[in-house]
Amino acid sequence: MDAHVGRFMDSVGSIFRGSDTLPWCDRDIIAGFEREIAEAANEEHKNDSLMRLSWALVHSRQPEDVNRGIGMLQASLDKSNNPVQIREKLYLLAVGHYRTGDYTRSRQLLERCLEIQPDWRQALTLQNIVEDKTKRDGMIGMAIITGAFGVVGLVAGGIIAAASSSRKK
Repeated sequence: MDAHVGRFMDSVGSIFRGSDTLPWCDRDIIAGFEREIAEAANEEHKNDSLMRLSWALVHSRQPEDVNRGIGMLQASLDKSNNPVQIREKLYLLAVGHYRTGDYTRSRQLLERCLEIQPDWRQALTLQNIVEDKTKRDGMIGMAIITGAFGVVGLVAGGIIAAASSSRKK
């Protein structure tokens, strides 16, 4: 279990080192946290383990894991009354929605995090990542649309040129 926790901490540390990418989590870590929940001696330990599992799930490369993590966090959010717990769960939900490509929802959740703690570095970092991804995707979309119009223009021009040259004959 110590190896799983060590890899978990290394992944978490990457965001604190100013990395502009979110850490990924593999299936071994997820399985370790699932075992930890099953072996929990008391409710407090189980809740801590559930938070670690939720973290691992939303940081997974597997969409089904990410969606499972989102579901777990959403179900537990209403039961939280501690502002720090709420902030952490909102952040992890934002990570999950970012991973699924729902940047609008991720941005909304991050805004709620920052209402609780405006200077929270993790949320600010993820907010920048979401904004950069949104801008980059927007630019790619514009390039595709521009390219499509260019192709349509070339095809239409070719048809017009062919039609006008056939009339001259």
